[in-house]
Amino acid sequence: QVQLVESGGGLVQAGGSLRLSCAASGRTLTGYAIGWFRQYAGKEREIVAVTSWNTGRTYYVDSVQGRFTISRDNGKNMVYLQMSSLKPEDTAVYYCASSRSWWSRAEADYDSWGQGTQVTVSS
Repeated sequence: QVQLVESGGGLVQAGGSLRLSCAASGRTLTGYAIGWFRQYAGKEREIVAVTSWNTGRTYYVDSVQGRFTISRDNGKNMVYLQMSSLKPEDTAVYYCASSRSWWSRAEADYDSWGQGTQVTVSS
């Protein structure tokens, strides 16, 4: 398995931006889809964005389409989530995760998870 560590979360005003980073170690991320998920307090975790291993394919949940951008640098074993025009409803703990395949939107296919980073958007 790969070890993942998120960073970049924090408190931001509505309309602001944050960039989350996910650093991987233990094995290369090349060949595996990477996803960003978020979990609201007391709620189930939901998928936010996914990138295929070669960034040729991406997915965004409707609520972040046009505001968030997922990217990766396979050479540095890093994945990023650029978040813009943030809204209070984006407040959650954000997790990056590595899948077992080159592409998946199913949480069950992700077997390595970071510890999460808190994003709080004030109104």
